[in-house]
This record gives sequence, structure tokens and C-alpha cells, in this order.
Amino acid sequence: MHIEKNVCESIIGTLLNIKGKSKDGLKSQMDLKGMGIRGDLHPQESKGKHYLPPAPHTLKKEEKQLFCKRLQQLKLPDGYSSNIGTHISLDECKFTGLKSHDYHVLMQQLLPVALRDILPKGPRNAIFRLCAYFNEVCQMVIDKNSLEKQEKEIAETLCMLERYFPPSFFDIMIHLTIHIAREARICGPVKFRWMYPFERMMKVYKGYVRNKVRAEGCIAEGYLAKECVRFCSEHIKQASEIGVRHSQNEDFEGETTVDGRPISKGIPKMMSNDMLEIAHRYVLFNYAEVEPYIEKHLEELKHMDRRLIKNESALQKKHMETFCSWFAKVIDAAGSDVSDTIMYLANGPRREVTSHSGYIVNGQQFHTKNVERSTQDSGVSIEVETICQSSARDTNQVVGKVSYYGVLKDILLLDYYTFKVPIFDCEWANIRNGIKVEDGFVLVNLHEGQSQFRRDPFILAS
Repeated sequence: MHIEKNVCESIIGTLLNIKGKSKDGLKSQMDLKGMGIRGDLHPQESKGKHYLPPAPHTLKKEEKQLFCKRLQQLKLPDGYSSNIGTHISLDECKFTGLKSHDYHVLMQQLLPVALRDILPKGPRNAIFRLCAYFNEVCQMVIDKNSLEKQEKEIAETLCMLERYFPPSFFDIMIHLTIHIAREARICGPVKFRWMYPFERMMKVYKGYVRNKVRAEGCIAEGYLAKECVRFCSEHIKQASEIGVRHSQNEDFEGETTVDGRPISKGIPKMMSNDMLEIAHRYVLFNYAEVEPYIEKHLEELKHMDRRLIKNESALQKKHMETFCSWFAKVIDAAGSDVSDTIMYLANGPRREVTSHSGYIVNGQQFHTKNVERSTQDSGVSIEVETICQSSARDTNQVVGKVSYYGVLKDILLLDYYTFKVPIFDCEWANIRNGIKVEDGFVLVNLHEGQSQFRRDPFILAS
């Protein structure tokens, strides 16, 4: 979507003053004095000369360098985008060689992060609203009611931009943003109509050109040759299919690993009895085949002690403490009536586990925090339903959703003799003091007290 690219170029060019001060911008500041408004932008006289104060969107040299430095040092997940830091010059504060997809990622995700706490609140919020608008419109699944709301808000956003940016900023591309939401509401998601697939194919076609005098003939011959080879490859055994891109983060079902595959050398490691029991309990509580036994155990606990029916916290605590041993006795008594998977789960894993620094699961690549890479693949998050109480004396228990954020410390493969279950050992942020929301950003402090998760640091890799 070239509108997005041009809007992003205009914002970055105006903030970094790449095009220099425009005459329209200077004239608009001179006109403000004649109209008697915006006194902070009126020309100021000093020693017989008139000086124009900086506009709200103007960045100081230190702020420009900070803006470029944030984008240069930013680490993104593997496969999310290209390394934008290689296209940024800190000395000159310039962006060079960015592709359309780079502007796509900058406009929707990275620009608000880089501008945080740099611009004044007014122009910063205007840019944030414009970025959120593009992010909402370009989603794979769109809501018509939401798009109608976006149509009204984009007009307000452009009015906010007019308060802080010079008239030269508002070209035809800025105006076209008004029509994008209506077009998406009528024609469907933007991803079916934007130019990225065509630009990628044009790059392929240009690669076929060997004789610039006969460019069309070269493209036609190259395309025909590729089609012939692709057709023949379908009838040749043990030949990889031509023209189909395979993801480098593709995971497959291994012979012993339940989910995903490791991408680093495994190191044998002995776990303590306490941590092994915690990891084993987490696997049982999150295994689909064990769910009927979990419900059965809860019913038995309620039948044994009627007081646990009204006290959900005490019931869950008792359930966690006794389930593993109860489950092993039940499966042992059942004998051959249960599946092999349930039988090995009941017996528990070996103390010796395998530690890895890299793992691929669900098409995502993960690395522990100690691995030095240009990408950042150690962040994890999960949303769970939990029982919330204001205090220990409060009997009112509310089930609500809570988001947990952490960083990957170790990747372990629990060995259940016939199969292995991958789990992530994480350092979780304190949900009370280590997480806060500011300007629409979730800020996580991993150095806050983490004692509440020492007895529950694990999460399944899936």
C-alpha cells in the first residue's frame, strides 16, 4: 500500500527535517501573528533581527539522534521484518534503502515506539492515532462497525495533524487516508489489494532480463523456462517442488518430541526433585488427555471435604499438592485399560533432562535470553484465567483474565521414556509492580521482585 509508504516518508522527513524548512511552513508561522493566535510561534525580535521559534514537530539534534538510535538498536522477532538498523545513519540521521514492507512495519508498529517521550504530547498523539488507524485497517480480519468508527476518527486525526504540521506536509497521499477505511468496508481486507505481491513478482521478472534491448523477450523466455521446470519437477521422485517457498521456521513432528524441534545442541542436565515435580505437574495440568482425571480428582476432593466447595482457593491448593500422587495410583490400578501415553505420564519423567538454547514451535523461533543475536526471540507472554481476591479475608472470588509477561531463561525437554515434552523455563514479571500501561504501551520491568513465580516458572512450548 503506497499510501502508507508515502505517509511514513512524510512523517519521518518532517520530523528529521530532511527536506529543510519549507517556505509554506515559514509563511504559516508569519501569518499566525497577523491572526493573533498561537503566540508561542510568533516571530521573535532580537538585536534588530526576527527569529522564528521551533514548531511543535521540530526535533532537536539530540532528539533526532535518539529517534534514529532507538530504531537502529531495536530487536524484533525472527522473520518479523528486515533489519531496519542497517538502513539508518546515526551521524546524518537519515534513512536509506528502505523497502515498502519496511515502511509498512514502521508505520504500524515501530514509529510509535521510537517517538515515545520525544515529541510533545499534541503532535505525538496525532501520529500515534494515524499509526493506529493504519494498523486497524490493515488487519487480516476487519470489523465493519470498527471501520465506520475509524472513518470518523481519521478526520479528527487529520485536523490534529493540521494544528502541528506545516501545510507542505499535507499532500494528496495524506488526503487519501480518509478513503482507505471506506474502501476496505466496501471491497474487503486491504491485504487482497495491496501492491506487495506484485512488487515481489516484478523483482523476479526483472531478474530474467539478460539483454536490456529485448527486456520483454527475456522475461517471456525466463517465465516459460521456469514453468516447464516446475511441471517436470512434479513428475520426478525425490525432487523438491519448485516455486514454493518453505518457511525457515517450519516445525515438524519428530519421532520423540511432542511439539516443535530444537535448533541447538542439547546439553544433559539434572533437575532437582522439587523443580522436576513442578514441571511434571504443569505438564499434567495442561495435557488434553489428562483433563478427565483432573475433573475426577476435584470431585473426589469436594466429596471428601465439603468445606472446599465454598473455598475455591483452598480447593485448588489441595488439588495441586495431591494430584500427581493420586494420578499415579489411579493409573497403576487401571493397568492396561489406559493408553501408553497416559501410563508414561503417570510414571513421571526422568531426572535427567536436555537443555537447549534454541527451539522452533508453531512457526516461531525462540532463543534463551543469553543468546546474542540481531533478533529478539526470548520474550514470552500468556493470557490465563485466574481467581482474583482483594485480600486473604475477602471471600468474594472473581475469575478474570490476566496477562503474564516474561523472558525465556532455559528450554528443557522432559524425557517420559517414549516421548519428550518441551517446556520453557521463564523469568516472569511481577504482575503488580512490574507491568504498567502507558500511552498504549505495555511496559514490563523484569528486575522487579519475582519471588511469586519461583514455584511456578514453567510454560509449555506449544
